[in-house]
Amino acid sequence: MAIACMLVISATTTFSAYLLKPIVDDGFVEGEWSTLYWYCAILVAVYIIRGFAMYGQTVLLAKIGNNVVARYQRRLFDHLMRLDIGYFTASRSGQLTAQIAQNVTGIRNLLNTTVAATARQIPTLVGLGGMMVFMDPVLSLAVFIIGPPMIYAINYLTRRVRGLAREAVEINSRYLGAMQESIQGIAIVKAFTMEDALSGKMSGLIGRAENRSNKIARVSERMTPITEILVGVSVAAVLVYAGWRASTQGVPPGSVIAFIGAMLFAYEPVRKLARVPVDLERALVNARMIYDILDAEPQQGDAPVAEALQVKEGNVLFDRVSFAYAEHMPVLHGVTLEAKAGRTTAIVGPSGAGKSTLFALLQRFHDLDDGKITIDVQDISLVTKHSLRSAIAYVSQHPYLFEGTIRDNIRYGRPDATDAEIDEAARLANAEEFILRQPQGYETLVGESGATLSGGQRQRLSIARAIVRNAPILLLDEATSALDNESEAKVQQALDRVMKTRTTLVIAHRLSTVINADQIIVLEEGRLVEQGTHRTLVRKPHGIYARFYRMQTEKTDDLLEAAPVDSGGAKRAPRTKETEERR
Repeated sequence: MAIACMLVISATTTFSAYLLKPIVDDGFVEGEWSTLYWYCAILVAVYIIRGFAMYGQTVLLAKIGNNVVARYQRRLFDHLMRLDIGYFTASRSGQLTAQIAQNVTGIRNLLNTTVAATARQIPTLVGLGGMMVFMDPVLSLAVFIIGPPMIYAINYLTRRVRGLAREAVEINSRYLGAMQESIQGIAIVKAFTMEDALSGKMSGLIGRAENRSNKIARVSERMTPITEILVGVSVAAVLVYAGWRASTQGVPPGSVIAFIGAMLFAYEPVRKLARVPVDLERALVNARMIYDILDAEPQQGDAPVAEALQVKEGNVLFDRVSFAYAEHMPVLHGVTLEAKAGRTTAIVGPSGAGKSTLFALLQRFHDLDDGKITIDVQDISLVTKHSLRSAIAYVSQHPYLFEGTIRDNIRYGRPDATDAEIDEAARLANAEEFILRQPQGYETLVGESGATLSGGQRQRLSIARAIVRNAPILLLDEATSALDNESEAKVQQALDRVMKTRTTLVIAHRLSTVINADQIIVLEEGRLVEQGTHRTLVRKPHGIYARFYRMQTEKTDDLLEAAPVDSGGAKRAPRTKETEERR
């Protein structure tokens, strides 16, 4: 329909130029006023049709362009959700978001430019050119002489714009990404008085972006003076020739005026068509950068024979698992451990020992270098990732909330959860009390990344999200680290109730939270070095776990001795050999 409107515009433009000949010859030269009125009425009707056609073309192309943008936005987001963790690890999120926002409109511009050139400018130019040849073949030669130099100029400018446009997009992406990161980390910026340093950095990026945009404008707009000069020369040549012929040969002016009218009408499509290759090249740069993302293949797909995971009991086995994030930088070395169904397995060790990596591998965020992981004897590399992750509830050390309400964020754990189930999960996570104090209760918007809530509140919502998921396997990565002592005790009670019927793996630095675990795994430098219960491990005088435990308990005792007066005002009794042994 948009193309039909454009063809109508092209036809009315050509016909408008043609009407000038009978209007001048019959109306002005011959003095036939009735004929003049008739042709003027036709001209008004032509412009009415042209006006509605232009309105239809503009509205329809806008609708098509907006739909193209919307479809590519959906397509990009769906594709990004299918890519593996490694892609996002290698890309800066702010810069990636900015690049998508800039480039997705390039697809629309590409479509609009192509359609407008094909269905409107070219037919208009062909129609007017044909009419000019029909009116006066000799005069037409003066117009068509401008073609070769214009084509040469277009090719030159197109090559220049190609590289500049890509550089401009990349610089602008860096600038927008840096701005997004600065806003998200504004608390750190203020705390470390980084304002001046970041302002200097941003000023440099903005300056580079400004210079690049100015250079693109200088290069791409060079077509304007070139076109104007060539068209001006052509018009002048036509007028000189037409004047000479009218004075020496007595040719009626109607044909010449119609010819000049057609030539002036043709100037607009010529000017726009001259810019089409330059505009197309800029749009193609945007489109290519979008397809750089869309063409990125997930590095970690499902196996061709992958089936849905069937969890009957929930036994998890890491069998001689080895893994490295980068070559020659191994993180895990042949780790073998079993987390039995319905029991709690705690994983402890110093930072960098590989604890969080075990969780990432269990969820298949990465593929193993060697060994295998099974759930109820099913190799997780041979089941679908969706079914695997649907069987796991995960509470991160750093809770993350998404745009929406408190209820929305809990429901992300299981989209089909009822409001009653969400309320129950919030109660179990000790979150209901602070939720009900919010202005709209469960319908309160959480702000960007949950900025309106404290760290402990965000963590309790994260725990509620894991509870409502009702998955057979529960992963807790320092799940209570952000809570105060009172809230931690209440949430730990709730987790204890939830953990009884699930296979639970817990990462903990505070050993007081894993004393009651059914088994404790101790990792050091990517190797399993100790395994057992708290009672057995703490009795090993030279064991790593015992050393960690002594360090934490002695630190606690030091804090107690530093405050010798209790809440009732009585002095605390000093430690004796008997109390030390009992401890």
